[in-house]
Amino acid sequence: MELSPLRRSLLELLKSPASATQLAAVLDLPRQRVNYHVRALEQAGLVELVEERQRRGCVERVLRARPGGAVSADVQDQFAATHLVSVASDVSAQVERMSSAAASAGKRLLTFTVETTVRFGEPGDVHEFTSDLAEAVRQIALKYDTESGRPYRVVALGHPGVSS
Repeated sequence: MELSPLRRSLLELLKSPASATQLAAVLDLPRQRVNYHVRALEQAGLVELVEERQRRGCVERVLRARPGGAVSADVQDQFAATHLVSVASDVSAQVERMSSAAASAGKRLLTFTVETTVRFGEPGDVHEFTSDLAEAVRQIALKYDTESGRPYRVVALGHPGVSS
């Protein structure tokens, strides 16, 4: 199972128990769409049922990401070109939607971009660089992350440069 950006976002949000309705509200998506993806995560064993409760004549299912359930390499291949294209497409669509909403409200969308070029000597250096970069980003995120803060999605993408 390859995790789409939406499913990765759901797993992140499900570090705290939530229902599909709650997740849909946070992500500003239809509940049915979120529920479809939550069920797929549940079938893959990545989330577990915490409780079921009656709500407005329906059963609301509250789930959470499985404790210690890190996403395995066979679930998410961070080196696959299809994964990079999927993430880039998702980021583009989300930023466009938020930018349009901000413009309609007469506001500016606060974003940032970090971009550079790296010349790797050996193919294996890409993997080592990716591991080092992931750890550095994790450390920086821990430094600035606050429970009450506004969440930002940070994405680092890498692809071969185009020769001129």
